[in-house]
Amino acid sequence: MEARKAYAENLSLLERSRAGDESATEALLVANGGLVRNIAARFEGRGVDREDLIQIGSIGLLKAIRTFDPERACTLSTYAVPLIFGEIRRHLRDEGPMKVSRTQKRLAAMLSEERERAVKRGEDPRLSDLAAACGVTASEAVVALDAVAPIRSLSESLFGEEDGPTLDDAIADEDAEERNFYHLALSMSIDKLPPLRRKIILLRYWRDLSQQQTADLLGLTQVKVSREEKKILAFLRGELT
Repeated sequence: MEARKAYAENLSLLERSRAGDESATEALLVANGGLVRNIAARFEGRGVDREDLIQIGSIGLLKAIRTFDPERACTLSTYAVPLIFGEIRRHLRDEGPMKVSRTQKRLAAMLSEERERAVKRGEDPRLSDLAAACGVTASEAVVALDAVAPIRSLSESLFGEEDGPTLDDAIADEDAEERNFYHLALSMSIDKLPPLRRKIILLRYWRDLSQQQTADLLGLTQVKVSREEKKILAFLRGELT
């Protein structure tokens, strides 16, 4: 009952906002402020203050409010996620190379050293284990490693090792709410891909097939699948980093 009431109120605010009611627009911005703050938190430590990130993300939310069609098969918050991500990403790209603090550099070095020690002990630690050993959260560890490393694909190891934890694994160690936002944005980005590339991603990363197996199923060559996969990962990297 409460959910239906909230949905109805949201629709009413959207209609009023589209009719030029600024108070309704402000109410929607406030109601969805938590979404912006959670997404902005993912970009902390990249040379921009959190409050600035929130303001930039709010621009994306405002764009979502102004362009959202209630007839869509999704909620406003679902529709807003990629726009908020995109607005912050564009700002960071426009500002040039990210600034990496000494604290982040030290933490990244500590994480790498901790992993080396664990490997020597015959262990295969998760990123959350390494973060705990260094006295930080998994999210802080991801930010530090991401800040000092070149842009990577989602499936590439954070430590440059074939079987090491990936960025996707790292994100999976975060709290459920942030994880949901990430997967939602990833899903919506994949939906933008042409049909063939969506099939390749499904077979390679959801069904865990090799490039040759994927090629056989789709009637392609392994070389074609490899080239398409590189293009797909480059696209998703641009959408999510």
